[in-house]
This record gives sequence, C-alpha cells and structure tokens, in this order.
Amino acid sequence: MIRTSIALGAVDPGFDTTNVLTMRMSLTGPRFAKSEGVEQLIRDGVERIEALPGVVAASASCCIPLQGGYGLPFVIAGRDLEGRAHGGTGWATVSPGYFEVFQIPIKRGRAFTVRDDIQSPPVVLINESMAREHWSDGDPLHDRLIIGRGVMKEFSEEPERQIIGVVGDVRDGGLNRDPGPKVYVPQVQLPDAVNALNVEVFPMAWVIRAQAHPLGISSAAQEELCKLSGLPVSDVLAMSGVVSNSTARHRFNMQLMIIFGCAALLLAVIGIYGLMAYSVEQRTQEIGIRLALGAQAREVRNMVVLQGMRVALAGVVVGIAAAFGLARYIESLLFGVETGDTLVFVVYSRDVGCCRSGNSTAGSRPSR
Repeated sequence: MIRTSIALGAVDPGFDTTNVLTMRMSLTGPRFAKSEGVEQLIRDGVERIEALPGVVAASASCCIPLQGGYGLPFVIAGRDLEGRAHGGTGWATVSPGYFEVFQIPIKRGRAFTVRDDIQSPPVVLINESMAREHWSDGDPLHDRLIIGRGVMKEFSEEPERQIIGVVGDVRDGGLNRDPGPKVYVPQVQLPDAVNALNVEVFPMAWVIRAQAHPLGISSAAQEELCKLSGLPVSDVLAMSGVVSNSTARHRFNMQLMIIFGCAALLLAVIGIYGLMAYSVEQRTQEIGIRLALGAQAREVRNMVVLQGMRVALAGVVVGIAAAFGLARYIESLLFGVETGDTLVFVVYSRDVGCCRSGNSTAGSRPSR
C-alpha cells in the first residue's frame, strides 16, 4: 500500500494543478434554462474574474477533472454501423480558456474561442485516446461526431459536430485509471434541452488559474460572482486539494495496513522472544551441565540460536507462501505494484532478520 501511494503521487494526471482554484455554483432560475443565459453568465463572470489582480486565466465547465462526468455513445458521421454507436465516450461542456487554465496541451488543431458561438457551425474536441482508438490510420479533423442522440430525449436535437482539435489525455476517472475516450463541446452550442439537463445534474464549475496561491484570490472571486449572479458559491478548493481528495481512499487503506502490519510485527517479535526465552529457561540445568563439562559459551549460544532458526525458517517458508496466495485479495487496492512484488518481499525478509537477532539475545542469557 505504501508503494501504491508513492506510485499514485508520481502519476501525471494530464493537467497542471499549480495555482488552480475551483468552485461550484448551482444555477437556479428560468434564465439558466437556455444555453444563452448560462453562456452570458460565464462570459460576464470570466471577464470580472480575469480583471482581478493575480488572476492569469478563468473559465467554466460542467465537470472538474477527477470528479466524474457524463458518459455517452457517439456515432462518426459517414461510417454506417446499421444504427449502432461506434463507441462510448466521456462528455464535458467547457468555455473558452478551459484548456489554458489547466494547461492541457492541444496536440492537433485548435481549442475553442469566442468565435465558436451559437451562430457558428457546431464543433467538438476529442482527446488523444479517442483519436488513437478510432482514427489510428486517419485524420479525425476531417470527420464529424453525433453525440448522445437516441439515448435521452434531451439529446434528440444534438447536431453533427465538426472535430476541430485533439487535446491531451486527462485522467478523469482517477489517478489509478488510464484515460478513456473523451469529447469536449462548447457550452454556448448546447441545445437548450441538454443545457437544462446539464445545469440540473451538475452545479457549474468555475476554474481559475492564479499567479500565486489560488486561495488568496478566493474571496474576491466569490464576491464578484455573487454580485453578478446573486447565487452562492460552494466547494471552494485548490485543484491540488481535488487531486488529494481523489487519493484519500488509497491513503486511508495505506495507513490502516501500516497500523495492522506494525501491530502484527510487534506481536510476532514479542512472541518469538518470549518463546525462545521460555525454551532456554526450561533447559537451564542442561545448559549448566554442558558448561560444566567444558562446553564454550559460544557453542551453547549457537545451539540455542540454531534451534530457533529452524522454527523461524519454517515460519518464513509458510508465511511467504501464504502471502503470495492471499495477496490477490488486495489486488484491487493496488496501483503501480504487483501483488508478488520482489521489493516488498525483500523488505519483509529484512523484518524477519530483525526477529532473528532477538533469538541471539535470548540464547545468550544462560551463557552469562
């Protein structure tokens, strides 16, 4: 579990968490039932936030990385599969500046701009995983996608969207999961029915990149958004905190295993020492006779240690075999380490060596 925690800490999430602030806002009221109302709020909110001292960039989205989102089927226009979808994909709405805030690289094409509005042709961005899976020998920028149509009535008016770019992969499902296919659509181009569903299911997320520690601009940003919308802001977190929260379960498992493991090791050491001390005490007369007959203290000590080593080695063999056999039951909790990891078992063997040194101490008592 320690190795798992270290491996998770070394994972590249696909975005930069440095100085990024996130906050949520539940959009209530008839003015947010249409995409135009939400986009107007975002446009005015971003303008106010970016005017604050210390703010580098700001944007808004339905979903924050590592906090989940939608999953929808999609169809590549022009590829007939007799009415069946070509696959499933993660789905998120974003506004211009989103990829700049998180510093998610644009691998091909371009990102969204303010020119991608309700009057412009519908567009979409896909991630690298989706491009590799469905365009291994082709160019995705020449194709169009139909996302979610036929799954829910809200997506019945979803248009064909031109793919205008490929962005870097982001680990949305967790640091321990490989990125899957994902698409990004502009908030302003959502059909009103999809927008109404979106604001009902997910509070809108504001994302802000600051020049220094992001919590330093938190109060000013909240005040500006409250003045603009009259709505409260909640779940104010630095993005580093979001990443930390996503690994909280693994850290808890690690801490729990460390406590149990240390307790077991302590009990084992005390038990072995006590057993050997008792065994030596039972043989005090025998040891005395051996010494009286000319046996050296070193020979007596070696005899006692050898006796203990037989038992210890038998325990090591049984214990390692049991560990290999039972480790598969915690396999689902591990990341970046195999259940039969050599380093883990080598460290375990060193712990056993510490127990053996206790045997020498016990064996030396009568020789004195």
